[in-house]
Amino acid sequence: MAMPFPDAVGLNIPLHMMVTSLVSESGNTVTRTFVVCTVGMAMSLPNYYSYSMAVGDGSGTEYSTAYDGRITGIRVWEHSNVYIRGIQLRYDGNWTTPVCTSNGSPLEMTLRDNETIIQVSGKYSSGYIYEFTFVTSRGRFLKVGQPSGTSFNFYPTHDRSELRFLSGRQNGNGITSIGAHWAVY
Repeated sequence: MAMPFPDAVGLNIPLHMMVTSLVSESGNTVTRTFVVCTVGMAMSLPNYYSYSMAVGDGSGTEYSTAYDGRITGIRVWEHSNVYIRGIQLRYDGNWTTPVCTSNGSPLEMTLRDNETIIQVSGKYSSGYIYEFTFVTSRGRFLKVGQPSGTSFNFYPTHDRSELRFLSGRQNGNGITSIGAHWAVY
């Protein structure tokens, strides 16, 4: 079994890929021999995960929309042309519990087959998220809210990554912060 060890940047590298340095001294001469230790295990693939740091003031209670499967739909509730009141994601036909509130009529987008969310942007100000724009791999988008405040733009750092879930904080009246989690599915 390959045992991982931490490298200089905190990633785990299987033991069978570890390079060791053997040093022998004879007189004043130092000889270094490098040996690659192999155990016959296949090297595991790296985890293509990235996180877009949360924006907003972050007051209230933490939330996460994490769920099994792929995101196939989005619902967003807006408070009377002011700030974002609630959000809900659908994973393979199953809607998550709405984040914050689901009062009123949401704006909604259903993703098509093999369509993914590749960008989330918007604006935040005065303690709330005021605008969301979700962009898909097919160039479609859902834009909800008011273009007021400081802009943010979230996107993955790895090719073929897609939005996996959102997290942040909400205070019962609206969404106060948001971060995006990306991965190759």
